[in-house]
Amino acid sequence: MSNTKPSVLDELCTGELGFLVTSVRNGIHEALDRELAPLQITVQQYVVLNCIVKGWGRTLSDFCRVLAYDSGAMTRLLDRIAAKGFIRRVENESDRRSSLIELTEQGQAAFPQARQVTEVAFRKLLDGFSDAEAELLQKLLSRILINARAD
Repeated sequence: MSNTKPSVLDELCTGELGFLVTSVRNGIHEALDRELAPLQITVQQYVVLNCIVKGWGRTLSDFCRVLAYDSGAMTRLLDRIAAKGFIRRVENESDRRSSLIELTEQGQAAFPQARQVTEVAFRKLLDGFSDAEAELLQKLLSRILINARAD
């Protein structure tokens, strides 16, 4: 019977990594939802608005890819955002089978405040991190993402 303690790497490989990443993701969503609540915007709704603003997506399939939603769930999410007056569907000239999603004037007006609120929330989450630690965190998470997408 060995009394050697498993390495951190060994512990991470037995499921701890997945648990930590999921817990961090859930914690981030909870923090952002709290901050966005006064604006009556959920994290998922903010992600869609942010994707449009940053040019990361304009179609249903784009948003499904970013949020890992199926098309039915994404359609319902887009319907809720449209009901709030933040987005509208417009004809996609290059593919008549789909529509493009764009911000309305109301969405354009609401987005800067939502972005400011999320920035404050992320600064709280990174409280106590030095620039070097934040850079290391970014590099490590990016490396995990690259490894996850590798063959």
